[in-house]
Amino acid sequence: MIQMFHVSKIYPKDVVALSDITLHIQKREFVFLSGPSGAGKTTLLRLIFRDELPSSGQILVHGRNVVRLRESKLPALRRGIGVIFQDFKLLMDRTVYANLHLVARVLGIPDTISRRKIGRLLKDVGLIQKADQTPYKLSGGEQQRVAIARALMSDPVILLADEPTGNLDPDLALDVMRLLAEVNIRGTTVVVATHNPRLVSEMGHRTLILKQGRLVEEIA
Repeated sequence: MIQMFHVSKIYPKDVVALSDITLHIQKREFVFLSGPSGAGKTTLLRLIFRDELPSSGQILVHGRNVVRLRESKLPALRRGIGVIFQDFKLLMDRTVYANLHLVARVLGIPDTISRRKIGRLLKDVGLIQKADQTPYKLSGGEQQRVAIARALMSDPVILLADEPTGNLDPDLALDVMRLLAEVNIRGTTVVVATHNPRLVSEMGHRTLILKQGRLVEEIA
């Protein structure tokens, strides 16, 4: 599903974000990327959905070489990849429903279908009763669940989460991780970047540990 071969990413002024990364993530697998802040976790995720290009190496996502992918093919690639950010990136002046409906419009989903889909997703994340509220009125955990529902609007085969629990207390963090585990059970490949060792140990999934841009350890 996701393969990297000797991937490095070097920013201007010789800042090395990733160095000689080789990895393979299987279809329908749940994998943690762990390591301290600045280890290269976010950069690795951004390379997967082609938000950036590597300085060297090759990356295959769902059988496609994203390094060589034409710009015209990027929308199709990204429709198959859901992304969840630490800061949620919700539109705070729009309702929960409107946040999801905007994604449906961008994806070209007809309103009759999107209404049913949004209702199902909000039910899945336990927020069907708060569809008409703005994110300002929601807790941090609820906002993150809205972000998860939004990422699932495109029925992605891959879900990438960048420190999705970084702003949450420990109990809410576990709730969010259990929700991502349910998404994984339904068939989506899930990759979660986190520096939280408690989450990694309690969830018990394969973990790739990064340090100073290098893949230094793998825990099955």
